[in-house]
Amino acid sequence: MAFPLDLRRCQLLGLAGTAFLALGGETAGALPVQNLLAPASAQAALGLVGVYFGVVLLIAAWVLLGRLVRGPQPPTPRTLLLVLAVWAAPLLLAPPLFSRDVYSYLAQGAMAHAHMNVYAHGPAQLGGPLADEVAPMWQHTGAPYGPAFLGLASALTGLTRGELPAGLLGMRLVALLGVALMALALPRLARHSGADPAAALWLGALNPLVLLHLVAGAHNDALMLGLLGLGLVAARGDRPAGGVVGAVLVTLAALVKAPAALGLLAVVALQVRSGRRPLPAAATTAAASAVSTVVATAIAGTGYGWIGALNTPVSPHNWALTSLLGRATGALLEHLGSSLAPLAVPAWHALGLAATAVAVALIWRRLRLRPVYALGLSLLTVAVFGPAIRPWYVLWGLFLIAAAAPNTSVRHRVAALTGVLALAVLPSGGPADLGQLVLAVSGGVLGVVVLWQAHQAAQAPVPGRTA
Repeated sequence: MAFPLDLRRCQLLGLAGTAFLALGGETAGALPVQNLLAPASAQAALGLVGVYFGVVLLIAAWVLLGRLVRGPQPPTPRTLLLVLAVWAAPLLLAPPLFSRDVYSYLAQGAMAHAHMNVYAHGPAQLGGPLADEVAPMWQHTGAPYGPAFLGLASALTGLTRGELPAGLLGMRLVALLGVALMALALPRLARHSGADPAAALWLGALNPLVLLHLVAGAHNDALMLGLLGLGLVAARGDRPAGGVVGAVLVTLAALVKAPAALGLLAVVALQVRSGRRPLPAAATTAAASAVSTVVATAIAGTGYGWIGALNTPVSPHNWALTSLLGRATGALLEHLGSSLAPLAVPAWHALGLAATAVAVALIWRRLRLRPVYALGLSLLTVAVFGPAIRPWYVLWGLFLIAAAAPNTSVRHRVAALTGVLALAVLPSGGPADLGQLVLAVSGGVLGVVVLWQAHQAAQAPVPGRTA
């Protein structure tokens, strides 16, 4: 007998998972510096165990919900949206989890509000308590985000008067807005692509990575993906106005984070697929994008420094594929006494960018008639071969692959990747030592044991009841 696949149990199991995440985050999350606990303290250790216990429960609930979605009576998209709301609720007031990036957003917003050049200076130039919350490696680094996001962050700073609790809540609400836009776009893109809307919502919106990093981590990737998805929905029709609206929304997504600019290819392709001629579709899209860029940059008042900021350096210890290969090559060259060792990482980064360009060109050549799926694969390629990667970067492509995957085997592979990446980052957002790894594994194992005991209890015969 299989584990019961009752929707209510999935709801409760996922709710328990995010509740443990929120509770554990109170002592082990990416807390303000004045509230940080020593990792070796009993409270921080208990919180870390609780977070990973919650992550395992959430992954299990998501997997079980996926089996329901593939069953004979799948839940409706509206029901799945309710499940998403229930699972996300405990995270609304939780401290930031798995990253300190939200503090950078607030500091950069305060800089923009003070008319400081956020692209030439890091948060250290701002000074004060807010800048102190930013991770040390980013204190002197310019903002890598576009004027649409920085304008929003600046407005939020003015609204909250720079107060940290209100700012954190505001950024989380912005992230929730992005997730809501993603959930709104997914069923429509799935129907357009001939995919199952419920399966698209399950993989693209209820995904643990969305809850862990876009909601709990309050990353601006949520807003980027929400605008991108809405832009693609607008561009589906055969009217030129749809293409213009789509181009504007996709451009705004790119002015949050640059990778979304690839979505302009999909806007043109969707218009051509709807019957418009390629040249007018491309010209209209380019013009709408250019005007949107000029207007958004003027309103934000940040200038065009964001173009140069696309070269913002990445952490020297990040675990992107090209960075790992670069460090390994550099270590080997250094061992051999070669003077070329310092060039190894830049060379691998350049190779990664070249491989990305080739792969994206091949993807569009083969899948130009399936633009949403082609864009999803392209963004996933950008994330994998780029000079830096974080678990939430995978959502760039996964979001659209969820809406347009051609078969269930693709979804299964992406779901397996999700399960692995959901366990890849500590709730504090910092590097892990051996003791923290042991605690994290202990929390995960505890979750597996509890789930197994629940499974065994469900299988046990009830006294007095015959089979």
